[in-house]
Amino acid sequence: MSVNTAPAKPVLHFDNTAVAFGYKSDQDLKQAHFLFNSMGYQWLVELGTRITPWAIKSGLPIKGIIRNTIFKQFVGGETLEATKPVVDLLGQHQVQVILDYGAEGGQEEAGFDHAMQQFIAVIDYAGAQPNIPYMSVKVTGIARFALLEKLDELMHRTTNTLVKRYEAALQQLTADEQAEWQRVLDRMERICHEAAEQNMGVLIDAEETWIQDPVDALVCIMMDKYNRDGRCLLYNTVQLYRHDRLAFLRAMLQAATERGFVLGAKLVRGAYMEKERKRAEEQGYPSPIQPDKASCDRDYDEAVQLCIDHLDSCCLILASHNEQSNKLAVDLLHRKGLPANHAHVHFSQLYGMSDHITFNLAAAGCNVSKYLPFGPIEEVIPYLMRRAQENSSVGGQTGRELLLIKKEMKRRGI
Repeated sequence: MSVNTAPAKPVLHFDNTAVAFGYKSDQDLKQAHFLFNSMGYQWLVELGTRITPWAIKSGLPIKGIIRNTIFKQFVGGETLEATKPVVDLLGQHQVQVILDYGAEGGQEEAGFDHAMQQFIAVIDYAGAQPNIPYMSVKVTGIARFALLEKLDELMHRTTNTLVKRYEAALQQLTADEQAEWQRVLDRMERICHEAAEQNMGVLIDAEETWIQDPVDALVCIMMDKYNRDGRCLLYNTVQLYRHDRLAFLRAMLQAATERGFVLGAKLVRGAYMEKERKRAEEQGYPSPIQPDKASCDRDYDEAVQLCIDHLDSCCLILASHNEQSNKLAVDLLHRKGLPANHAHVHFSQLYGMSDHITFNLAAAGCNVSKYLPFGPIEEVIPYLMRRAQENSSVGGQTGRELLLIKKEMKRRGI
């Protein structure tokens, strides 16, 4: 008599607000309602994003207001140690954490070395915590933007594989630029070495299209070195709002298969959309952005399918606030007879947003995390301003958050 050992289909309901907000007190829920309601006013967000950075730089006494409102909603704390209560609270609900040092990159060598040390400090701290499997790194935190821009431009002058174009571009740098780039490589190597020692996953953030190619090449080289013997240490971020990224993902998967390393792919829809379109128009080249949302959604879901079809050589982090894409991944795993908590599939959303997705995925048995930035208020202001603008401009995001919060407040009778 045969026994059916296929995993049961996970029960997934994204509208279960009792699960979604179970970690929030009544007071936290009221504060979230106030904040998202405020961000629904476009004029207020525009005013706030203009005034707040200026007020912080001018030393006006507004940090307390920021700390108790938007900072509390979207950031884990001002220091590594200050994130611990949030990390522990999320862990009680089977939600892990991706730690992100939220400061923006500078343009001086001392600043790049400082950022590297911060990234290493995050790795060392997180390596001792049971609920932090990943941390995030921005290459612009350890490399000068203009140098990345020059490398990218040089890489576009030839047609070849990504790594060969990168190697050819390096030869065209001046001696000083080559020495500067070597320092970037040394910083990345130190970060990866420490991550390997601590068995800590490192997610490399995506950047603007005009500096992305050298970032992709750098991550590919590091994956070839560190993502071996079944271990996936490094993940590259693929922005599917770009019309060329599905093809890029296929090429990376082929390279991983041919060279025998594990591809780490963090799939996002993307940032910088307005900036990308504006630059393309001003400089007279075709926009790298998808023509419409439907095209972006189609490529994203195809990328999810591609990764799940190749879990023997690919590790996937599905970083999405889209309910359908998350449900698709869970359904695909079930159809293939794979567990919802497959070791090569991880789901993630930003801290402070889409709790209905995160906590219901966790309740269904999936590997899921919150992307948790930290840092001094004055240093994470750019991140906070982006969150405010995003929640103001993303179609339906603020409305969806508010609707669910109101539903839970009504359920609790508050």
